[in-house]
Amino acid sequence: MVSISDHGVQNILFGLTTQSFYTRGSLKVIERGVLMQVKNSRERYGVVSISLHWLVAVAVIGLFALGYWMVDLDYYHDWYKQAPDIHRAVGLLLFAVMVFRLVWRWMNKSPVPMPNHLKAEVIAAHVAHGLLYLLIYVAMISGYLISTADGSSISVFGWFDVPSATGRIKGMEDTAGDIHYWVTWSIIVLAGIHALGALKHHFLDKDDTLRRMLGTMGRKR
Repeated sequence: MVSISDHGVQNILFGLTTQSFYTRGSLKVIERGVLMQVKNSRERYGVVSISLHWLVAVAVIGLFALGYWMVDLDYYHDWYKQAPDIHRAVGLLLFAVMVFRLVWRWMNKSPVPMPNHLKAEVIAAHVAHGLLYLLIYVAMISGYLISTADGSSISVFGWFDVPSATGRIKGMEDTAGDIHYWVTWSIIVLAGIHALGALKHHFLDKDDTLRRMLGTMGRKR
C-alpha cells in the first residue's frame, strides 16, 4: 500500500489548481483570439467581413452570369422557368445578406488604410465601395419590382414567399427592367476596376491590401 504525505497531497492539489488556472487562462486567450478573428481590427478584417465580401462577390457575379444567359432562353428550354426562379430567389437572399453586411459594417470599423496608399487612392476606394453598395441595392430592388410588377409574389426555393409591395402597376416592369440592365452592367464594370486596383496593390505596390481580404495577411512572412 502506497502512502502519501500531507506535503505530497498539498503538492498534488497545488498542481491541479495550477493546471486549472492555466487551462482557464488558455481558454481566455483562445476566446480573445476568436473575437479578434471575428471582428475587424485596425490592421485587418475579421472573418465575418471577409466571408461576407466573398459571398456577395460570388453571388453578384453568379447572378449576372445567370441573368445574361437566361434572357436568350426560348420557351421550350428546360431552364426557361427554373433559371429565373433561381435568379429571383438568390437575389432576395442576397438582399438579406446585404442588409446584414451593412449593419455589420456600421458595428465594425474598417482597418486603417495602408501607409503607402495615396490620399487620392483612399478617397477613390471609399467612393467605389459606396457606389458598389448603392448599385447592388438598386439592382436588387429593381429586380424585385420587375418580378412583382403584375402583383405576384416571389417564391424563395419554396421555403417562403415574398409578396408584391406595389401590386399591379402598368409599365413598371419595363422601367425597372431598364434600370436593372444598366445598373447590373455598372456593377460588373466597377467591380472589375475594384479588382484591378487590388491586384495593383498586391503585385506592384506589394502591400497587404489583398491579403487583408483573403485573411492571409499574417502568413506572408
